[in-house]
Amino acid sequence: MSKPLQAVHTADQAFKIDIQTIRSNARKHVMNGAQTAGYSADCETIIKHLNAALATEIVCSLRYKRHYFTAKGLNSKGIADEFNLHAQEEQAHADLIAERIVQLGGEPDFAPDTLVSRSHADYVPCTDLQEMIKENLVAERIAIDVYHELISYIGESDSTTRRMLEGILATEEEHADELADWLKRT
Repeated sequence: MSKPLQAVHTADQAFKIDIQTIRSNARKHVMNGAQTAGYSADCETIIKHLNAALATEIVCSLRYKRHYFTAKGLNSKGIADEFNLHAQEEQAHADLIAERIVQLGGEPDFAPDTLVSRSHADYVPCTDLQEMIKENLVAERIAIDVYHELISYIGESDSTTRRMLEGILATEEEHADELADWLKRT
C-alpha cells in the first residue's frame, strides 16, 4: 500500500512574486484604477448584476420606509421602528453596491422610472401590519437567494465584491430571521 503524495515546499517555493512585472503593469495600466491583471471576473456581467442588486436594495429601503410610516395597531411602534432601521440598513447596502459599481468602472443606475422593473423584489405597500411583515420577509428571502447565487458566480474572481456581498447577505439573513419571529408572534 503506497502512501499519498504530499507537497513539500521550501521557503523559496512557498511564495514568489515578480515585483518588476507587477510594477511595470501598475504603471502601464494606471488608468484602470483598482482593476489589475489579477482581476479575473467578467466586469460587465458583475456590474449588470450589481445594478440589479442596487435596484433591489433601493426598492426594499423604500418599502420598509413606507411601512415604517404606515404601520398601525398593537405592537406597531416597536415593529415600525425596526422597519425604519431596516430601511437605513438597506440604503447603506445600496450605497456600498453603488460605490463598488463605480470602482469597477461602471455607472450605478438610480433611474427611478425603471427601478421596480430592475429589482429582484416587489414593492408591495400593504396596510396590514402582518402583511407588511410577510412582504418584507418575502423580499429578504429573495435577496438571500440572489446574493447566494451571485456570490457563487463570483467565486474567487472578484474577492472584494464577494466579501461585500457576503456582508450584505449576513444582514439580510438577520432581517429574515427577525421578520420570521415577528410573523409568528403577530
